[in-house]
Amino acid sequence: MTASRVLVVEDDATIGDVLQTILVDEGHDARWVRNASGALSAVTDTAFDLVLLDLGLPDLDGIDVCRRVRAALPATIVVILTARTAEMDVVLGLDAGADDYLTKPVRLAELLARVRAHLRRSAAGEAAAVIEIGDLRLDTVRRRTFVAGQEVALRTKEFDLLVRLAREPGTAVGRERLMADVWDEHWFGPTKTLDVHIATLRRRLADLAPHRVPAITTLRGHGYRLDPPPADAAGAER
Repeated sequence: MTASRVLVVEDDATIGDVLQTILVDEGHDARWVRNASGALSAVTDTAFDLVLLDLGLPDLDGIDVCRRVRAALPATIVVILTARTAEMDVVLGLDAGADDYLTKPVRLAELLARVRAHLRRSAAGEAAAVIEIGDLRLDTVRRRTFVAGQEVALRTKEFDLLVRLAREPGTAVGRERLMADVWDEHWFGPTKTLDVHIATLRRRLADLAPHRVPAITTLRGHGYRLDPPPADAAGAER
């Protein structure tokens, strides 16, 4: 099995060394850089599978780095690892393109579990089918999204979340089930992550009008449902 390529962006020498060491011990091909310039240079020449990103970098704020990493590597998983604990920081990080947000100090076992879960979810999509609902077509083998034949760029977790909902169009899916299926069955953090991703995905779908695309309906106290466009069948998998 090919080792997953992981980039660690951390200015603290002790933390960076520990993270790189445990990732290598886990069998990953881990590279460590200490600043934003090193990170941005790294993502221009390597398609990393996952990036662990500290926000408190010496030369550029990590939120800006996150946006640039996401622009350079749309399909790469970005996990923020930071001492910033305020809810607004979490929202800003996820809105900037992060797939997950962990706060320091973090338990190493939890961190490794999150990394495994993200990489597992990403790889699992490669064995799935093509899903079509209205003008929306999800190619989960190549992890590509099309609307009326035109490709639409989605972030890693946006794609995973849409695929999960699209597998059961018109069916209510609970919050805990979505967190378990898209993130990790042993999820430790707040479900605010789900809300932020749903809101972003809903805006992306709305921007595709007037094409016939499904809509995400909020079921208060339960979860979400992906409703096919009017007069569309319940969706099909190939």
